[in-house]
Amino acid sequence: MDHRLLDIIACPICHGKLVYDKQNLELICKFDHLAYPVRNNIPVLLKEEASELPLDEEK
Repeated sequence: MDHRLLDIIACPICHGKLVYDKQNLELICKFDHLAYPVRNNIPVLLKEEASELPLDEEK
């Protein structure tokens, strides 16, 4: 994932910063506790595609 891309994309719900989880190929919104998938190096920033993270899980 290009770090320049991470500087400009944001969570589509809260518009907060996303953190890249390289191991799981996901973009994490810590505020909303959502993980957006990255498929073929393309972030899928759709609420319908996001998976919820447990409240106690920290990545």
